Amino acid sequence: MSLLKAGTSLPYTITYLEMRQPPGAAAPVLPEDTRLEQAISPPVWYFLALYDAVGRAYEWQDKHREDPETLRAFVQHPQVELRTLLKDGWPQGFFQLDFRKPGVCDLAYFGMVPEAVGKGLGGLLLKTAIAIGWAGAGVEKMTVNTCTLDHPRALGLYQSAGFVPVRTVERTCILTRDRDPSRFPV
Repeated sequence: MSLLKAGTSLPYTITYLEMRQPPGAAAPVLPEDTRLEQAISPPVWYFLALYDAVGRAYEWQDKHREDPETLRAFVQHPQVELRTLLKDGWPQGFFQLDFRKPGVCDLAYFGMVPEAVGKGLGGLLLKTAIAIGWAGAGVEKMTVNTCTLDHPRALGLYQSAGFVPVRTVERTCILTRDRDPSRFPV
């Protein structure tokens, strides 16, 4: 497939998934040379740095369109947790859990930086996020969504972890930057 230029109108599908019971397995043990850090009341720039590092190639733009105060309130909300996976002194990936809706833990954001994709850490990080999510007080289900603009293996990864699709929505976006589909091997 050829390069898609910025400004191109591109259809995509959003898939919403749920997990109605915790998986049977315990949280995996992360490799010794990694650590998971929770950011307490992180500054917006820190969240956006991770968000952009992971989502830039996948057209993650929603948070850049938010009012700055709305974004700050989300990022620093006491019921929204941001965790970063570090290895070799730099972020390999992150996830954000949103516990604001009673009984629900939404995996609001999850992903690996391009340099860490395919190194075996993504599945471990996802299973860790799920274990932490289910450990939240009163959680009755977990939710997540992905779309066809995300990494081609994202939907399968969520399903292999136990999430089940519950609905899809068709949308169209205008690419904000050139997109090279060959960068996302299946």
